[in-house]
Amino acid sequence: MSKRVFLIVLDSCGIGEMPDASDFGDKDCNTLKRISESEFFSCENTVKMGIGNIDTCDYLPKVANPLAAVGRLAEKSMGKDTTIGHWEIAGIVSERAMPTFTEGFPKEVIDEFSRQTGRGVLCNKPYSGTEVIKDFGEEHIKTGDLIVYTSADSVFQIAAHEDIIPIETLYEYCRIARKLLCGENAVGRVIARPFTTINGEFKRTADRHDFSLNPPRKTMLDAISENGKTVYAVGKIFDIFAGQGITEHTFTHSNTEGMATALDALNKDFEGLCFVNLVDFDMLYGHRQDIDGYAKAFSKFDRWLPSFIENMKKDDILMITADHGCDPGDDSTDHSREYVPLIIYGENIKPHNVGTLEGFSEIAAFITEYLNVPFECTAKGSLKEILR
Repeated sequence: MSKRVFLIVLDSCGIGEMPDASDFGDKDCNTLKRISESEFFSCENTVKMGIGNIDTCDYLPKVANPLAAVGRLAEKSMGKDTTIGHWEIAGIVSERAMPTFTEGFPKEVIDEFSRQTGRGVLCNKPYSGTEVIKDFGEEHIKTGDLIVYTSADSVFQIAAHEDIIPIETLYEYCRIARKLLCGENAVGRVIARPFTTINGEFKRTADRHDFSLNPPRKTMLDAISENGKTVYAVGKIFDIFAGQGITEHTFTHSNTEGMATALDALNKDFEGLCFVNLVDFDMLYGHRQDIDGYAKAFSKFDRWLPSFIENMKKDDILMITADHGCDPGDDSTDHSREYVPLIIYGENIKPHNVGTLEGFSEIAAFITEYLNVPFECTAKGSLKEILR
């Protein structure tokens, strides 16, 4: 029987601030606890797995006989963003934070970007993605100038109305920016943020696309694919790794589509890794400070979980984790420096609480060992004992 690992990232579903959270400008952040206080929150199936048994998750019910191995992971990298979090999951610890631009991007960068695109630039400062199109959308339509903005994360975001800038043209502008943003200006991601007009209001569309830096060295994805096994990327995983080490991919536009694609992947004949990102938690609810929306999305995932588990094969392993936090009820719309949950389920897994582990890369060490793929990373291999 072929060994398969299904790794699902609940984008931004942190479980409590790390000791160094204040160094990243965060306080009073606990994404999962915050949403658990919503009347729309339910977690019956993740509780059966053992999520309430994870260290400090005492706000959720504990179970005497969890179905899965559970624990929490502390991030070792100097960051709290999507790229750094996923890279660490895949085995790369980033010892230096990626650059951020709290005062906007340097004039020389903006001037050269404008020269190469042939368009002016509006905004060029940190901004909420929904507010920036409200404040600059009309001027963008009148002038054709591009709305460029950033956040507390290492991102260069370009917003444009689909009637003014066709999607593929916007993507090409992002590729131009990606090539320009190197060296000390090498942000983690350039992000296309198309929007349109619905009932007289500007609304972002689902055609967002991320253009990431290439990982600085090989990840577990490279190790797996170079050993002739499948690396199937679902959602924005392909973008996060700039396609490196990926053998097959499917882009998705929502959690619903991502979960359906993951379920379909169970019917695929492959050996290797299916790596899934469910982006709505972060993009639609965490950044927009929507506690109830986040709670509903988590509850929907929880209700979906049994349909996935009951279709798993004997040697399949399901891993559920996150890449950072994004507390929808703290005093910031940005990501939060949090521990992330780890749930590992399968017939080959011994259910118990593994405690708190140092480094998201424990996931990479476990997956590559399970798939019998050589891979060196900084992880201690703390998850070896969970295999039967």
